[in-house]
Amino acid sequence: MTATNPDRAHLIAGGFPPGAMSGHDHDYARLKLLGLLAERDIPASVASDFADIEKWLPVSRLLITYVAGPYPDSAQCRTLRNWLEGGGRWLALHGTSGGRAERVEGTRQRRTVKTEHHALLGSYFLTHPPICEFRVEVGAADSPLTRGLGRSFVVEDEPYFIELQDPAATQILLTADYGPGAVSPAIGTLYPADTSLQADGRTRVIGYTRKVGSGGVTYFTLGHCHNPAIRAARAAADPADRTPPTFRAPWETEGFTTLLRNAILWGMGM
Repeated sequence: MTATNPDRAHLIAGGFPPGAMSGHDHDYARLKLLGLLAERDIPASVASDFADIEKWLPVSRLLITYVAGPYPDSAQCRTLRNWLEGGGRWLALHGTSGGRAERVEGTRQRRTVKTEHHALLGSYFLTHPPICEFRVEVGAADSPLTRGLGRSFVVEDEPYFIELQDPAATQILLTADYGPGAVSPAIGTLYPADTSLQADGRTRVIGYTRKVGSGGVTYFTLGHCHNPAIRAARAAADPADRTPPTFRAPWETEGFTTLLRNAILWGMGM
């Protein structure tokens, strides 16, 4: 499968079940991403899950996903893999490394179920401690994806713990050391070990790119946002949550915006 229209993008932004926000302001993220595509006059189709990718991928060069819950099933993974191998490019953001979660006896938390979409994406979400400010270290200085970022930038966001699925075939772009305060009760209970830690025992990968056939995948953990209604629901579930009613910090950070602009150029082959 190859992209027959090299000038189009397909954007998936949504939660699960259909219509749910799932803790994220998908409307805000969707508008921001469409605005960045419009800067380059890139037309885009929009969906809230992966249900119709067999219709849109053949006429798209770039797939962008900002999701909290939706993930491609086995048939959709085959469609996506064929498209990537034919030259398509996938920019995956934030909750894309999650997916289906299962209940764990004795805890209110849920554990991410590893499926074949994690193998295709190249990472698997474990958990994240509360939102905090941290410094993003930029690697791969010669990559077009990191152009203009400098050596590091500071962002306030959810500090994701992700497990790389094929480190040998992955080019690491961004890392972070969240510091000793970034701990999660999920490690040691839901997950037996913190498989997001790198060899130094401190840093974690939060951005990478990998080739898939003639195409490729780029993933960044950054990008949390919520509105007052979502914040109220989060507070009801976790009274210790102290985040502000409206949170858009990474989207208002120059470093993240530069990353997104670079990734769109990468995805469109510009």
